[in-house]
Amino acid sequence: MDGPAFRKAVIDSIDQIINYYDTIEERRVVSDVSPGYLREILPKAAPNDGEQWSEIQKDIEDKIVPGLTHWQSPKFMAFYPASSTYPGMLGELFSAAFTAPAFNWLCSPAMTELETIVLDWLAQILRLPESYLSRGEGGGVIQGSASESTVVAIVAARERFISRACQGLEGKEKESKRAELQSRLVALGTDQSHSSAAKGALIAGVRYRSIHCRTEDDFALTGRAVEGMLQECRQDGLEPFFLLTTLGTTNTCAVDRFAEIKQAVKKAPNLWVHVDAAYAGSALVCEEYQHLAKDFEAFDSFDMNMHKWLLTNFDASCMFVKKRTDLTDALSITPAYLRNDFSSSGLVTDYRDWQIPLGRRFRALKIWFVMRTYGVSGLKAHIRNHIKLGQLFYSLIRTRPDLFKVEAPHAFALTVFSIKPGSNDSEVPNGSVSSNTGVTDGLVKETIPDRVESEQLERANAITKEVYELVNARGEIFITSTVIDGVYAIRVVSANPRAEEKWTRKAFEILVKTAEEVLQRE
Repeated sequence: MDGPAFRKAVIDSIDQIINYYDTIEERRVVSDVSPGYLREILPKAAPNDGEQWSEIQKDIEDKIVPGLTHWQSPKFMAFYPASSTYPGMLGELFSAAFTAPAFNWLCSPAMTELETIVLDWLAQILRLPESYLSRGEGGGVIQGSASESTVVAIVAARERFISRACQGLEGKEKESKRAELQSRLVALGTDQSHSSAAKGALIAGVRYRSIHCRTEDDFALTGRAVEGMLQECRQDGLEPFFLLTTLGTTNTCAVDRFAEIKQAVKKAPNLWVHVDAAYAGSALVCEEYQHLAKDFEAFDSFDMNMHKWLLTNFDASCMFVKKRTDLTDALSITPAYLRNDFSSSGLVTDYRDWQIPLGRRFRALKIWFVMRTYGVSGLKAHIRNHIKLGQLFYSLIRTRPDLFKVEAPHAFALTVFSIKPGSNDSEVPNGSVSSNTGVTDGLVKETIPDRVESEQLERANAITKEVYELVNARGEIFITSTVIDGVYAIRVVSANPRAEEKWTRKAFEILVKTAEEVLQRE
């Protein structure tokens, strides 16, 4: 494919992409193909002779699109969003054109320097502590995902802990001390933490313990719970070295109590505290949420995904550390073929030492394009629009206490609820909702009643699951479920760039209709 052919292919492809987005509302949001569908319709082997782009392009709509789940559809209300915008796509296009595995500054200085600059911009927009900016001892790096950031933080935390404990030792003595110590290291998370915490501990070759988050604490990690786990680990002869906290948990978007945690970890100076804010961290662009970051100065690292809620295409997970040498000391290995005068001078950043892989893509371009296209005011408006839509859906759910029971405080456009089964006089009222609702720390909160007896809970769970599965099977919208404290619940969050009020109301209507249908059969 030469230049003229590429120009025509790009124009045709962009027309197809625009048409895809213009018609995305008309498509079934979840693919209904069967496993293995693609192998049945593609050739058994690669073509011997090259094909024209026009022939290849036909197969995108005919063979690939039917197997897609349309994350950019306004009817997609599952998981958390994965943003896609035209400025982000342009960033990916230029990144592909400039392809370079930019593992050090010399590979392409612009790739390294733009990343440092846009992440400093982002830290300022989010009002993160000054210590996370590159002009001090900290800085930011773009990772592939929040999971990757968690793994990097765990490895860095492990090496920092062991290095401090082995200070002054050499040779076999140091080796033996390291082996003995690593056998007692334990990383901490919660039963609401993302699964990457446990996976990261597995990768790092250390133990993992989970702290229970109570219903009465709104599923948030408290300082008291941290203190209790630290004491328990030490009584068991273990060395806690890493703690994962969360701003916006996966299940309920709960916010851990950072002020309490800051006080609790003062007695553990070697404990690395990481803040996973993959989804909800985007809300920090808005002044009304920035108080949530006021205690982050006490923590070692922070990560949020611009590719979730902040208009940037996957992948763009932005990790910030208070002391960048904690990463480079843990992850820097420099064989002869990677040495150069610029890296040796210490005047440049080599991001290969901030991550697990060696090579990396030019991901800063799409962040730069998005920030310049939307501006800070546009980013704020985007978040506030989704907060408004989320509050609308939450208020609609509250209008039907006969059908729905809110299972967790509404937060950051996410509503978590279950279906209320038909009650009788002997039942604890499942779904009764307190009128004592207010706003605390930027989150709408609600008094949650005691759980129903186990037999009623089992019935409620079965009904909620049936409603959930029926909604997704019909394909008008796509939602996800979860289990919190034994309760099967439905999660609804409408926060992709094409979300609109009409689809929020439509989702509510579908849920009401489906719930009534299932309950009538009961």
